[in-house]
Amino acid sequence: MRPFLIALPFVLLSNLTLAAEHSHDHDHDHHDEHGSLGAHEHGVAELDAALDGSTLELELRTPAMNLVGFEHAPSSDADRRKLADARAHLERPDALFGLPAGAGCTLADTDLESPLFEQDTAHDHDAEHGDHSDIHAAYRYDCTAPDALQALDLSGLFKTFPGTEKIQAQLIGPNGQRGVQLNKGNARASF
Repeated sequence: MRPFLIALPFVLLSNLTLAAEHSHDHDHDHHDEHGSLGAHEHGVAELDAALDGSTLELELRTPAMNLVGFEHAPSSDADRRKLADARAHLERPDALFGLPAGAGCTLADTDLESPLFEQDTAHDHDAEHGDHSDIHAAYRYDCTAPDALQALDLSGLFKTFPGTEKIQAQLIGPNGQRGVQLNKGNARASF
């Protein structure tokens, strides 16, 4: 499992609580059933990033609405195309996270999860009851020159998925830990 990303929410819980107190966006009263610390909030995603030695781990959690424009089981060819396009973009994370070429980071593992990615959604609880669907994407990179990895540039993610208005990022790196809120005009998160 991903030990750094598992520990990250506990280490940075106070930052998330503080950010939630200052949030003025519309959110829902239920807790995210997939383990996210924050409420399901359209337009908002969460990113955890941990750089330990030569390993970079990233975990993106977002309402499906931010990536595909809906949260129900795909009911048309257009819905299925949007979902397939989003999945294809998530399977090519280098374009989303703007890792510097000098860091020599190679994607070692990808894990994409969502009830919407399941082929048979007829028995899916979220699809049947109209609940909110999230998409989780986790990545592990091996980097040959991790010192060159000073920041992530998420402008590609904002451009690819315009329904994502802000990202609450939590980072752990050689300089410690920090939380930052990113948006289209401020898309760079430093380690």
